[in-house]
Amino acid sequence: MSYCLAIDIGASSGRHLLGEIKDGRLVCEEIYRFENSIKDVDGTLIWDIESLLENVTAGIARCKEIGKIPETLAIDTWGVDYVLLDKDNKEILPCVSYRDSRTSGVPEEVFKIIPQNELYAKTGIQKQSFNTIYQLYCDKKSGKLDKAENFLLMPEYLSFKLTGVIKHEYTNSSTTNLLNAKEKVWDSEIIDALGLKKSLFTEISLPSTLVGSFTDEIKEKVGFDCKVVFCPSHDTAAAVAACPLDDNNLFISSGTWSLVGTENLYPVTTPEAMEANLTNEGGIDYRYRFLKNIMGMWLFQSIRKNLGKKYTYDEMMYMAMESDFTEKIDPTDEVFLAPESMIDAVRNYLGKPDLPLGDLLSSVYHSLAAIYDKTVKEIENISGKTVNAINIVGGGCKDEYLNRLTSQYTGKKVIAGPVECTATGNLISQFIYLDNTITLEKARRIVRDTYGDSIKYY
Repeated sequence: MSYCLAIDIGASSGRHLLGEIKDGRLVCEEIYRFENSIKDVDGTLIWDIESLLENVTAGIARCKEIGKIPETLAIDTWGVDYVLLDKDNKEILPCVSYRDSRTSGVPEEVFKIIPQNELYAKTGIQKQSFNTIYQLYCDKKSGKLDKAENFLLMPEYLSFKLTGVIKHEYTNSSTTNLLNAKEKVWDSEIIDALGLKKSLFTEISLPSTLVGSFTDEIKEKVGFDCKVVFCPSHDTAAAVAACPLDDNNLFISSGTWSLVGTENLYPVTTPEAMEANLTNEGGIDYRYRFLKNIMGMWLFQSIRKNLGKKYTYDEMMYMAMESDFTEKIDPTDEVFLAPESMIDAVRNYLGKPDLPLGDLLSSVYHSLAAIYDKTVKEIENISGKTVNAINIVGGGCKDEYLNRLTSQYTGKKVIAGPVECTATGNLISQFIYLDNTITLEKARRIVRDTYGDSIKYY
């Protein structure tokens, strides 16, 4: 099996991992890492897409430096955010982050055009003020959309910059709130009702399909040619693709966001699912990720940043463990989306302006475990599944205290690991592209065999 390169980009960092299959196991090597963050430019929160592209390219060039040339590469990122292109395929900037406040109150404007229950019945996507549908509606109102001929979600945009090929990918497209959940295509009735350009919404491709090869410019920069393919380009879809799930297990993809859910073969777009604010996002092999999006490790990341990174995450965890304070916040409340100070936001929510740091951290831990429990019960009730265990994957699964609290609050067995599930899901989709004898089930067995010894149980 050849080398494959996974480019996995989150809200705070990105990394390049080379992977290959040896003796039925996945062998990975991180070869490049970089920081990524939102910038405040004149009061607007934006992504520095030039820096993103520079780092993506630099990481690819590293393969040449170490003499390990990948046959394919794929890119996964967060969902909902996009780049607009004009008739000459030039960027219409700025690239606004989903954490910007411009969409505040916009869902209610959209619901006057398309009632919320109709929108949910069509798309199955939970109400979040930053969904692509509301961002595009803002761009329409401001006139920014007038000059746009294409829009590409972040991994699609980065793939375009490497290949010159414009394509949409299914799993990330499903996060837009503009994809018909049952038909798996752009919903033309929604697009027409909102007055959005139909030309923006081109054909959708599946994971494990070809985007294209490097442009001459990229080949010159990195020193070799390579095929760019689509993985499940929404990072949660990539993580779940690699998650070694049993039928009655739930997953928590634990990173900046906590995605709590199960994998279904059909979307659930009932009024009960809408009332619970559960979402049906697309997955590999046309699976559906029936889940809730919850503010996750972002809370701890922001608190640590407020403290000037004075403490490690482990030190913060031990402070919380020493506290018996259990008053809770609602981690889904938008006051925690992008506050100037997360510490002040938590204290204000609790009405305790002098709350000690250890108690504050304890509150966040117990709040996350409690909302995990609430979400698990909602999914059980609405899906009819009886959950036997919860598989926590991603960087957040290293937090042993949160794992233990999750088991205590839910009463379920917790399985923690693999840590590198997102990059792993990215890689296995490339292996499926390269070798048609590798099915999703076989790929997940490879994941179990590779990481079985590192998985912990609570």
